[in-house]
Amino acid sequence: MKRIRSNETKRLRNRYQHKTTRNAIKKLREADKQEAETLYPTVVSMIDKLAKRNIIHDNKAANLKSSLAKHVAAL
Repeated sequence: MKRIRSNETKRLRNRYQHKTTRNAIKKLREADKQEAETLYPTVVSMIDKLAKRNIIHDNKAANLKSSLAKHVAAL
């Protein structure tokens, strides 16, 4: 029973963190150049934390960071 309770707590925390990061990525993609440059380090940090905690795969994190870097550089 304790395992079920802790799994539910972790599931909700992971879901919250993943959704927050996805919203931050969308906000970065819609931002202008100056705002995107200030948001980029925080979004990369959020992605790294998700990968470290195995909420997303390491390769997916790398692909996201790469595409966001290209997007910010192209602005």
